[in-house]
Amino acid sequence: MPVLDVYDITKKKVSEIALDSAVFDVDVNTDVIHDVIRMQLAAKRAGTAATKGRSDVSGGGKKPWRQKGTGRARAGTSRSPLWRKGGTVFGPQPRSYAFSIPKKVRRLALKSALTLKVRDNKVLVLNDFPMESIRTSIFQGVLNALGTPNALFVLDKSNTILEKSSRNIRNIKMMRAEGLNVYDLLKYDYVVMLEPSVKMIEGALLA
Repeated sequence: MPVLDVYDITKKKVSEIALDSAVFDVDVNTDVIHDVIRMQLAAKRAGTAATKGRSDVSGGGKKPWRQKGTGRARAGTSRSPLWRKGGTVFGPQPRSYAFSIPKKVRRLALKSALTLKVRDNKVLVLNDFPMESIRTSIFQGVLNALGTPNALFVLDKSNTILEKSSRNIRNIKMMRAEGLNVYDLLKYDYVVMLEPSVKMIEGALLA
């Protein structure tokens, strides 16, 4: 069972917390991590590319010339794909690239990602993050004290002061525990969790 130190915002140790081995100390499965990240990135794709077919291009309502007697090939519209300014054949159309992965696989990937962070000593647990007003400079000072210039902060509940104080700082993201995902865990160097959020994550992944 992994045990982590719990710090205050000055990085002074105040206590310890025991992590559940079923969440933070599992056999890492890199294959499912890869599959889940592919799923997340695919869902983010816009899929809005579109071309106009022959029925979508304006004009072409009049038959260019009569059917017979001209010596030319038959033509019914000037917007044929064979013609200049004609429609496009089999061009891209709006679509969704999203695909789904079983819930158990997604949970295993999240546990594997959390385990990697713990084993690399990239997880910090804070007992609290008190801020009375929105101040980016104060938040930056805490980051300097913690030594986490590139970090994902996991909160147990919505905190407007923290979210607004950090939004103009590069490589910092605030996220509630229920929104935790594999892509963001691996994107940021450090994961900073408020102590209550640890139990929320364990409860969600062991339910």
